[in-house]
Amino acid sequence: MLADVQATPDSRGIPLDEVGIEGIRYPVLVADGQGAKRETVATAAMSVALGPEVKGAHLSRFIEVLHGSREQLTYSTALGLADELREHMGTSSARVHLVFPYFLEREAPVTRSRAFVEYTCAVTAYSNVEATHLQLSVEVPVTSVCPCSKAISDRGAHNQRGHITVEVKPSNRASDLWFDELIDAAEGAASSPVYALLKRPDERYVTMAGYDNPVFVEDMVRNVCEVLSASDRIAAYRVRAVNDESIHNHAAYAAVSWTSPNGV
Repeated sequence: MLADVQATPDSRGIPLDEVGIEGIRYPVLVADGQGAKRETVATAAMSVALGPEVKGAHLSRFIEVLHGSREQLTYSTALGLADELREHMGTSSARVHLVFPYFLEREAPVTRSRAFVEYTCAVTAYSNVEATHLQLSVEVPVTSVCPCSKAISDRGAHNQRGHITVEVKPSNRASDLWFDELIDAAEGAASSPVYALLKRPDERYVTMAGYDNPVFVEDMVRNVCEVLSASDRIAAYRVRAVNDESIHNHAAYAAVSWTSPNGV
C-alpha cells in the first residue's frame, strides 16, 4: 500500500483558514438566461478549511469535484459544488470561485445583425456546516457621453468606453437570479451598450441615442442601484463604474455598497 503522508496527524495545533488550488483553467458549460448552455473556460480557485490536527488536503479531490460539475453550472449547482467539496474533503467549510468569459448574442438596434458580446463573470460559493451562500459578479462594457461636455459645447460631446462591475449576494428567494439580469441592469444604466457588430445605420442610431442620454459615472452607479434595490431577491450588492476618459489623463469612477436591512 502506498503511504498517505497528508493523512497523518499534525502536532503543531494550528488550524488553517484555507488550503486549496488556484489558477487552474477548466472547460465548463454555463447556463444562460434563455435556457441554453454556454461553452466557456473558467479559471478556478477552490479551498477548504483545515483542522489543527490535519497535516494536509488531498488536492486531487478538488479536481474530481470540479470535473463532476463541469457540464451544468447554474445557481443551484454552484451551491451544490461548494457543499460537495466540503463533504468530500471532510472539512468544516469550503469555497469555490470560478471566473469565466460569458458570451451573449446581441442584436444591433436597427439592422438586427447578430453577434456575441463578451462579459467577464464570476461565481463564488461558500459552504459551512450551517449554511451555503453564493455571490455573483459581472463586469459589463458600456459607453457613456459626458453631460457636462454636451452642456458646454456648441457641437458634439466627448464620450468614452467604460465598464460597470456588479457584485451581488442573492437572498434566500433568488433561485432564478443569474448573470443576464445583472448585465441588463448595467447596460441600461449607461448611455449605450457596447456591441460587437454594428452596420452604418446601427452606428448612427447608437451615436445619437448616446448623445440623447448623457451620464456621469455617478449616474450609472445610481441607475444600477435603483434596479437592484427594487428586487427582494438581492440581500447585498456592490456597484462600481469606471470611465476611461477620452479627453483626460485619468479614469473616473464611482462605487457604492448596500446591504438589505433584513439581511436575507
